[in-house]
Amino acid sequence: MIAASDRRVIPAEAADAGLRLDVFLAASLDMTRSAAQKLLDGGLVTSAMPDGSEKELPKNARVKPGDVFFVTVPEPAPLEVAPENIPLDVRYEDDDVIVISKPKGMVVHPAPGHETGTLVSALLYAVGDSLSGIGGTLRPGIVHRIDRDTTGLIAVAKNDRAHVALSAQLADHSMHRIYDAIVIGNLKNDEGTVDAPIGRSPADRKKMAVVPGGRHAVTHYTVLERFPGFTYVRLRLETGRTHQIRVHMSHIGHPLLGDEVYGGGRTPFEKKHAALIDGQCLHAGTLVFRHPTTGEEVTVTSPLPADFSHLLDILRTL
Repeated sequence: MIAASDRRVIPAEAADAGLRLDVFLAASLDMTRSAAQKLLDGGLVTSAMPDGSEKELPKNARVKPGDVFFVTVPEPAPLEVAPENIPLDVRYEDDDVIVISKPKGMVVHPAPGHETGTLVSALLYAVGDSLSGIGGTLRPGIVHRIDRDTTGLIAVAKNDRAHVALSAQLADHSMHRIYDAIVIGNLKNDEGTVDAPIGRSPADRKKMAVVPGGRHAVTHYTVLERFPGFTYVRLRLETGRTHQIRVHMSHIGHPLLGDEVYGGGRTPFEKKHAALIDGQCLHAGTLVFRHPTTGEEVTVTSPLPADFSHLLDILRTL
């Protein structure tokens, strides 16, 4: 086995059934197919067996519904992850799960250029060794992520059993992630669904886009308030692709306020209120999941950040 420190849980969705495993992993991990094949050849990809053991898989294996894969990804360069005394907004906590409301500007896990000040460093200080080991040393307990400039709720697993259970809920869409956003323009309908596949943009590899052959992605939206030139919306993710809400809303002609990457950030309103707008106006306000031990439904909420609320107040005066 190749020594590595980053171990990830990747559950398969129904739409992934029948894909070659190397193709599925390349899309899931945002890497080339040859890189995914090297992981398989190195014995770094296993699947969970009914008895709790793990089985190594060949690169020509096919994905089946309900599969859960464990992938150990060698880190290109070592990164030191040290605990840091950073205040955390804990919205829920027990022996299995801790749910944090992440502030704007905080990166979830260390990466080149963002080695310190991350959510992972804050968690290591706050709860120490009480985190799932599945994500490895760089992503301990991290079940899902939100972008640096998106605020709101992230569920973190405190043990491997909880991590697998929560990851499975992401895959079968029984974990509900609900966001609030301000978008540019006025949506035609009060509610709707964007069902459009997302993949790496062929024009800019740093961006995602709606592309033929991309991964299945579905976002549901409901209009909460309308203003001249803007709409306050609530969005529910059915799937969880990278930048999904930002890409989908831009795709239908309504990019998020402040999202310069996907078409926001260019209106006179944004220029006038630049002090309040630092990145996309997107907040993960509600998280609903089945508790990994009790099976009971848990609903966690986080109020809108002050700058988001202030922007809404200003829009209500237009």
